[in-house]
Amino acid sequence: MTTTLLPIATGARTRSVVLGFLRPQRARLAGALTLLVAGTIAGLVAPPLLGHIVDLATRGGSTGDFVLAGVGLVAAALLEAALAGLGVALLAQVGEDTLARLRERFVESALRLPLEQVEKAGAGDLTSRVTNDVSVVAEAARTALPEFTRALLTIVLTLGGLAVLDWRFLVAALIAVPVQAYTVRWYARRAVPLYAKQRVAVGAQQHHLLATIDGAPTIRAFRVAGEHSGRVAARSQQAVDLLLQGVALQTRFYARLHVAEFAGLAAVLATGFFLVRGDAVSIGTATAAALYFHGLFNPVNVALALVDDAQAAASGLNRLVGVASLTTPARSLHAVSDAPSAIEVRGLVFGYDPARPVLHEVDLTVARGERVAVVGSTGAGKTSLAKVIAGVHDPDRGTVTVPAGEVALITQEVHVFAGPLAEDLRLARPGATEQELEAALAAVDALDWAAQLPEGLDTEVGAGGHTLTAAQSQQLAFARLILADPPVAILDEATAEAGSAGARLLERVAAAALEGRTAVIVAHRLTQAVTADRVVVLENGRVVQNGPHAALVDEPGPYAVLWQAWSGQRS
Repeated sequence: MTTTLLPIATGARTRSVVLGFLRPQRARLAGALTLLVAGTIAGLVAPPLLGHIVDLATRGGSTGDFVLAGVGLVAAALLEAALAGLGVALLAQVGEDTLARLRERFVESALRLPLEQVEKAGAGDLTSRVTNDVSVVAEAARTALPEFTRALLTIVLTLGGLAVLDWRFLVAALIAVPVQAYTVRWYARRAVPLYAKQRVAVGAQQHHLLATIDGAPTIRAFRVAGEHSGRVAARSQQAVDLLLQGVALQTRFYARLHVAEFAGLAAVLATGFFLVRGDAVSIGTATAAALYFHGLFNPVNVALALVDDAQAAASGLNRLVGVASLTTPARSLHAVSDAPSAIEVRGLVFGYDPARPVLHEVDLTVARGERVAVVGSTGAGKTSLAKVIAGVHDPDRGTVTVPAGEVALITQEVHVFAGPLAEDLRLARPGATEQELEAALAAVDALDWAAQLPEGLDTEVGAGGHTLTAAQSQQLAFARLILADPPVAILDEATAEAGSAGARLLERVAAAALEGRTAVIVAHRLTQAVTADRVVVLENGRVVQNGPHAALVDEPGPYAVLWQAWSGQRS
């Protein structure tokens, strides 16, 4: 299957989404900026006061004048710390709230994504966005945004302070600006595409790593560990190479910034020398100007250094907004109907690669309340048919019609969500009472072991909680099915992972959970076919037999062969 990464939003789209999130927080944002401006102004009082002290020293000022200037310095420092601290905290809250809303939108969109689209992108693409990209953007909202805002305000107000001292100091300071502007443009042109490549490389690395871990038993069985390790190593090396390119780019970036700093400081000092010699300003004023420009080193470096974080955060934001802005595509070939039949499949053609169909002209009708078992050898197309009926994949040609209401798909890969067992069940019916939860567990023979958990239904399960067996996890899935109460259920080898004894238990559980529902069961055990109302036999993606078990057993064909092989294994 061809890899098609999930979309990445344009910069304009990302700005539009972020501004939309910020609108409800305009008041807090304005308050944060006001506090930061006030704190920055308080901090800018220090250089003129120090210059005043220099003038007092050269003119022989009194002790009281020195003490008063010192008290002013202390007061300015305390006021700056208090106001800036409050402003930074408030701005960080705005950033965190905005990111929280973006995360919620991202999760909502991700949960609505067709599984087919996620599979084409690879698990690593989605997981890297919800982990790495969220972490980078969160760090930017928590730290980089407040620091950048404060640095920018300091730069602007400091340049204003230089102009107040003497406009010629401002002109001298601006000598550094062309070098800095060129450096930032030079860096941005190279950093944006580089960070985008890094994100894609990390996503590919995670995808291959997850696939290798998930398929470890198969990889060991076929003795291809070396090949898969090589793929992971190649993806990892690609990510490392891009990271090292980023480090080299940053080194050259800072080297150019130092040139701008030294050029600007030399210009300010030379200007001060000539102005003092011409009695245009005092030594204290020249000192204040030099301190102002020297004080620009840190905020300028912070602002420009945060360009690096901004590029990484912007890349992450574009990837998050790309998913958050997705809308669920219309399924023109997968419709709902109130017809007497529960499922109508007509002329179905489907393939993961359109040039190589897996299903060929499949026709299938399932009556309401009927239970149909789908059997066939490995690769016959059973799982593909189940997923197309469930709406996971769209047909390439033909139509699939299901009744109005949800179609539930249960596979052998069941996820137990981290949290209390009761909340895991309520995912299927958020408003379910404890009595309804217990009734669903009792219906799938799970109430006894659930009640014996350390805290009953309040016991933490999933990652970091109480570990459930494969059979128990599958029982939870069937309990959720009962709570969700869909009209149609698709079971894709949903009892295959529990072993022989567990499989027999789950077959009984599945029968109870499917009571009164239309069901299509991909059967890995032919005992499920025996109890079904009808059996559909697939071979090379085509329906080759269709009828009750008793009739197919006596009919020459692939089902009779499968049944003889199955019976021979059991005897």
